[in-house]
Amino acid sequence: MNTITPPALGYGILLIFGIFMIAVTYVFARWKRYRTIQGFLVAERDVSWWLGAVSIAASWIWAPALFVSVQSAYQQGLAGIFWFTAPNIIALLLYIFFAPRIRELFPNGYTLPQWIQYRLQSEGVHRMYLFPYFFYQLMAVAVQLFAGGHLVSLLTSVPFVHAMLIMAATVLIYSSISGLESSIVTDFVQFILIVLGVVIVVPWTISAAGGWSVMQQGFGGATGQFKNIFDPSVAFSFGIVTSIGLISGAISDQQYWQRTFAIKKKNLVPSFLFGALMFGIIPLALSALGFLAANETLDISLPEGTDISMIGLATVSKLLPASALTIFAVMLLSALYSTLDSGLNAASSLWVTDVVRKTEDDTKGITHSRAAMLGITVLGFLVAIAAETIPGFGLKHLWWIFNTVAACVVVPTVLSLYWNRLDARGVFWGILIAFVIGVPLFVTSNILDRPVWIVGSSLFIIAVSTACCVLFPKRR
Repeated sequence: MNTITPPALGYGILLIFGIFMIAVTYVFARWKRYRTIQGFLVAERDVSWWLGAVSIAASWIWAPALFVSVQSAYQQGLAGIFWFTAPNIIALLLYIFFAPRIRELFPNGYTLPQWIQYRLQSEGVHRMYLFPYFFYQLMAVAVQLFAGGHLVSLLTSVPFVHAMLIMAATVLIYSSISGLESSIVTDFVQFILIVLGVVIVVPWTISAAGGWSVMQQGFGGATGQFKNIFDPSVAFSFGIVTSIGLISGAISDQQYWQRTFAIKKKNLVPSFLFGALMFGIIPLALSALGFLAANETLDISLPEGTDISMIGLATVSKLLPASALTIFAVMLLSALYSTLDSGLNAASSLWVTDVVRKTEDDTKGITHSRAAMLGITVLGFLVAIAAETIPGFGLKHLWWIFNTVAACVVVPTVLSLYWNRLDARGVFWGILIAFVIGVPLFVTSNILDRPVWIVGSSLFIIAVSTACCVLFPKRR
């Protein structure tokens, strides 16, 4: 397998990329308004539709979109990439309805848990909501560091921990300069780099492999049996769980509620519409790498002990010269950084708004925001290291676990926007039962590799949270 050598070059790529992002932030996103809480957390609610769309797309192009998409195409062919991409796009398109609705009901909000507290007037439910919302950002940070550390280590022999440290420090520095403004500005630059990387690397790889016909031979996945995009076995085992997880994840992700409160109200629909469509192009294009890897005549494999989600990297490495890996690595790092900085900003908004509860005129709010960014970075780094020590534990497992936790609150969240009789009692018991019973059942089912149990536990979480909300409505 080709690599970017020597390791010093790997350190150089990380440092040059990091300095560039810090410089972009300092030059283009260091406005005076970042000194206020409203400026730091929601960019004065003045983000244009096109910057919002690019930021939405870039933030959603995170480790699963880069690596699990290719893994799905490799293992489950056309069916796998369909059931990965379609729910991803739908998850963002739902904000076409949710974003204008919450801005109408709660125009000066900052976070979704803050809205739940306002809507239900319950401290208990508010605190319960904070756990999955903070947990989601923690996992978002951990997953980007985990995937990025593996990427850089595999390509350059830079130690896994060193790569994560440089990534974490870079994003923490530029995110601390101007908060969400820094994330949105760097998202724009990072998305351009992602698109350029895809446009250059994917066609080049297909051509080097022998053309379209060679890729077509991998449409059925590694086993050759999944050419039907609606294959019932994939739809049941992967499709249901992935759809629930992705849609729940987007709705339970403060990153997109934060952007909902930051984008101009009139721009919300075009921002999320174009953001969803722009996102969809990336995993579909990258799936070509998975199809090529599934063609056994190309003899593409990973080094022993490497997570299967890196199969796309192995494809590029096998078919293209080592110099092409630099382009591919920069593209992947751009996508990982875009979600990493969004996670830091989302966590800081939750901390300032829902925990320390600083008001807009409190000068210490920015200090608390930056402290929260540091805290979530350190915790995410530790989780990534812990995940690395678990045998057989990979990116896909991390992704499924935090999406399942997010599923515990998705139904109450949607109902809070549209159902006047939603009551705190039903929300409390629904989330509690889903978390205490549903999440452990889901984790156990994955450990035992029981597809029926996995699907059943996902459906149980949705069903029980819905049932409790319906059975305990607000008294008339």
